[in-house]
Amino acid sequence: MAKLILMRHGQSAWNERNLFTGWVDIPLSEKGIQESIEGGKEIRSIPIDLIFTSTLIRSHMTLAVAMLQHESGKIPVFQHPGQGKLEEWGGIHSPKTKEETIPVFMAWELNERMYGHLQGMNKAEMAKEFGAEQVHIWRRSFDTAPPEGESLAMTAKRTLPYFREKILPELNAGKNVFVCAHGNSLRSIVMELDGLSKEEVLKLELATGKSIVYEFKDGEHERLF
Repeated sequence: MAKLILMRHGQSAWNERNLFTGWVDIPLSEKGIQESIEGGKEIRSIPIDLIFTSTLIRSHMTLAVAMLQHESGKIPVFQHPGQGKLEEWGGIHSPKTKEETIPVFMAWELNERMYGHLQGMNKAEMAKEFGAEQVHIWRRSFDTAPPEGESLAMTAKRTLPYFREKILPELNAGKNVFVCAHGNSLRSIVMELDGLSKEEVLKLELATGKSIVYEFKDGEHERLF
């Protein structure tokens, strides 16, 4: 039986300031670091074979801090396929040391929903300017995108193919996978796994630093918590 851990990154510095973040590469806040510690403790006893994450530093910080709590003591090692010297010179030549690491694969397909012209803007100020209902539609509707940004449907069109092609085969091969990413990229994965409708997924809340865990066996899966 394989397990899938889906963790949303801890609070970012812009989450703390109530700003739209999207693809802006913002680090965690102090609270986000603490959330990552607590989130790591919650999954510390689940064996992990592979880690997948976005290209954004808030998810990298979260998984790194969370893995410091893991009872295996294994160190996450970020992989750089096709990136020249980063790949060529980043090899581990001790078999014993390599056994004490977990490979981390980064993918832009797992990045947060891109919020277009809202990125860097204050959510409360946008609600005053455009109306709370309009901002809610930009943030939560399935098909409507913010100005020059992505809808949740558009996010799912890049996230789900990556999940099916890169992550699901590892689970079907019996490997335990940890995915540390973002509210909307993870929301699209949960939508597929739980069979949620477009209306149901809009009500799905994923707390920062918290995980959802699934178990996979014989082509079937169930949500554990």
